[in-house]
Amino acid sequence: MTPVELRPRSYLARTALGTLAGPLFVAVFTVIGSKRAGYDWKRHAVSSLGTGRNGWPQRANFILTGSLYVCAASGLARCPRKVVGSRLVPAFVGAAGVGLIGSGVFVTDPVGGFPPPSTVDDGPNTSASQSPARTRSGTSHNLFAIPIFVGIPLAGVLSAVSSGRRRDYWWATYSAGSSILMVATFVMFGAAFGAKPNLGGKGGMFQRLSVVTGFGWMSALSLRSYSSFQQY
Repeated sequence: MTPVELRPRSYLARTALGTLAGPLFVAVFTVIGSKRAGYDWKRHAVSSLGTGRNGWPQRANFILTGSLYVCAASGLARCPRKVVGSRLVPAFVGAAGVGLIGSGVFVTDPVGGFPPPSTVDDGPNTSASQSPARTRSGTSHNLFAIPIFVGIPLAGVLSAVSSGRRRDYWWATYSAGSSILMVATFVMFGAAFGAKPNLGGKGGMFQRLSVVTGFGWMSALSLRSYSSFQQY
């Protein structure tokens, strides 16, 4: 069997989808956020764009991006280990895709003051002084975030370790650095919503930095894999 037969064109297409998924996701939620009344990208979480009757574009964005990453993971699984690293790396990428799909299916509870409790499009008026009750949907949404904000950094660390052993120090450094930055900014995102005085009003900014860092690394990994397939 020839190398071309071992690596059909479908694998090229799948890894290409992984390259495009992250930038597409960020571009779409940026546009949606700019058009959503009362939404402040520095303060509010990306997931909050999925709430209410006007939240369907962001829910679709979650599901589409997740589906692209699931497809990309199947391509990454066929890539040489010297490029991807541990076989757990594609599994974590696929798990992140499933997490995104679940995040689109299950809508988050109101967080950080968005959506406002009295907005017409999000349901009946509620006293602003009342804390919104947690729902099954919101809890499920948070659970599906785990393979995204934990799985992607783990994939980066595994790829870094494998690359370091092969003396591919540039990729090892980039992968490890991306993992550390994604986790650090996500922790700051949580602290901002935990009412830390010095981080108040910046939660959305920290979350976006975390997303851009992690998804950017997955785009780079997919591009690296795509280039390796092109050599055959």
